[in-house]
Amino acid sequence: MNLSDYIINDINPLDKDDKVGDIQLLFNQLTYSHIPIKNNDNIYLGCMSETDAHCFDSKKNLSEYSHAIEGFFVRDTSVWLDVLEAFAQNSTNIMPVLNEQNTYLGYYELNDVIGLFNETPFFAEAGSILIVEKGLLDYSFSELSQIVESNNGKLLGAFISKMDSDLVQITLKIGNTGINDIMQTFRRYSYKVISGHEEDSYMENLKERSDYLKKYLDI
Repeated sequence: MNLSDYIINDINPLDKDDKVGDIQLLFNQLTYSHIPIKNNDNIYLGCMSETDAHCFDSKKNLSEYSHAIEGFFVRDTSVWLDVLEAFAQNSTNIMPVLNEQNTYLGYYELNDVIGLFNETPFFAEAGSILIVEKGLLDYSFSELSQIVESNNGKLLGAFISKMDSDLVQITLKIGNTGINDIMQTFRRYSYKVISGHEEDSYMENLKERSDYLKKYLDI
């Protein structure tokens, strides 16, 4: 995928000598969380957030609030996962794009980048989502792959979805097979299966045994 095809140019950065009222008006017309700002030489300075802009005096210049200009951006060569990370780190729905000469090219919109993520096999291909948990120092992605593939499964993707001080949860997308054998193998390798599945015969057996024990104790 060529991410640069998604660069949008319908908003020109405001000049630092523009009035705060100008950016307030722009925010009233748009749904973006930030607006780009440049200096007199067309050099990108950063973005100002809607929250900050509406707190400032509308008659003053933007340059008088330079402390509120956030300097985040990505390059036109950045891969989509880096771009998505930049969105998350800066709590924004607009991401300015610069080339290697620091020329402002436009911006990415958050919904467009998320849409690309949804087109990846992790989401687009049929399969099952499995969440497993193990000690932070005890798991490995090579072991995860080996467990899935040894049961004739196809690993479509995996990422760390939660991390505590000594435990890690990994979310996996698995295709090509029933999930039950894979879950049992994960348990044999001391992984805790977090997500529940209808095919999980282990949990069904536990429930049956629990029901049987309860009946026995009630006699």
